[in-house]
Order: sequence, then structure tokens, then C-alpha cells
Amino acid sequence: MTNKTKSAGRHQPRGIAILYEDRDILVIDKPPGLLTIATDRDEERTAYRILTDYVRKGCAKSRNRVHIVHRLDRETSGIVIFAKSEEAQMYLQDHWPETEKTYLAVVHGRFAEKSGIISSHLAENSAFTVYSTPNAAEGKLSSTAYKVIRETERFSLMELRLLTGRKHQIRVHLADKGHPVVGDTKYGRKNDIHKRMGLHAKSISFKHPFSKKQLTFETAEPGYLGWLMGNA
Repeated sequence: MTNKTKSAGRHQPRGIAILYEDRDILVIDKPPGLLTIATDRDEERTAYRILTDYVRKGCAKSRNRVHIVHRLDRETSGIVIFAKSEEAQMYLQDHWPETEKTYLAVVHGRFAEKSGIISSHLAENSAFTVYSTPNAAEGKLSSTAYKVIRETERFSLMELRLLTGRKHQIRVHLADKGHPVVGDTKYGRKNDIHKRMGLHAKSISFKHPFSKKQLTFETAEPGYLGWLMGNA
């Protein structure tokens, strides 16, 4: 069951859909192409800046701001949680391993086994590229559960559940299997003609930092993924 937004103020964030808001948290549906927060190399428009302006209600002198709980890659769309206080942020991050996260991805090719678990030890090099390593001391054990939903001759639509939450985990695991995410030129096909990545954070379930109520949010399959499958 999907929770509905509880906010309907006049000052609304531009380009971001709010799925839920209360005094402690904000849950949004991030569009593709938008950074969650600025990096050392990027100081452009981000979800963090848009939402900080939103909670300040246009008042530049306000000290209100949002706090990062987790991130999605720039080209990955879908659900992101923000906290409105450091206390809420710390609770959500401390309990992140208990948070259930489901993704949709369109990948190249067809899996021989239509469901299963991909596991490897993931490490990151100095170029910020994540890779699987046989050395357990070098990487962190990471696992991704997958299920094929639909197939065409060229592509597969996958549902993926993160059993661990490492950086770029889904992208690396799918590429390791020889079925990289469509549009992923970093871990997949360098000459991929698709300029947008076929990866979407579909749903998330977690306990509220203060009420301890279990909250679950789910989004519909993005039109882009359907378009990829229909034109494959």
C-alpha cells in the first residue's frame, strides 16, 4: 500500500514530486538527471538545494534545511528519503540495513535463470569505480536478489531487491552477469546509444524515526522503462 503525500502548501518544489511529508521526513520521487546532492565536481541544481529552499518556504534567512539520508545516482530515478533534523537523519541511517529497497531495471539480453541472488565482494578504486573482487579482505560482501518480469529479444525488465546497500551495487552486479543496465556507459556498454539509464528506485519500506510506524512507498513503472521494452 502506498502512502500519500501529507503536504499541500503553496510553496512547492519545482520538478520534484513529494510522495510524503511530515514534521520529521520528506519522501520524494526524484527525476532522472538530477543529483541528490552536490559533489566536489558539481555545484549545480540538486534535490538537496531544491528541498532546502522548499522547507524554507522561500525565506533565504530561514535556518531550516533537509538532511541527506541516502543518495541515488544522477541518472537513476525514484524514491529518496530526506530528514528534517539531524536526529531523524541519524535514526534512519543507523537503521538503514533494515530498510527494504526495490528497484526496476531494463538490462541488455536475457537471463538464463529468471530469478536468483547475485553476490560478490565490492570494492572501490581511486577513480571512484566500484568492482567485484575475489579478495574478501579487499571488498565488502554484497548481495542483490533479482527476478525477471518481462523479456523481449534484446532486453529484460528486472525487479531487484537490495539485500545490502553498497554504492553502484545493482549496476556492478548486473554488468558482472553480462547483462548491464541499458544506458550505463560506466559499467556497461561504452557505446550504448541510450543516453538515459534504465534504472528506477521503485519502492522503499522503513520505520518512522519517531512514531516507529512502518511506512511503505511505491511508484509506478516509469514510462521510459515501458518505452524501452516496447521498442526493443
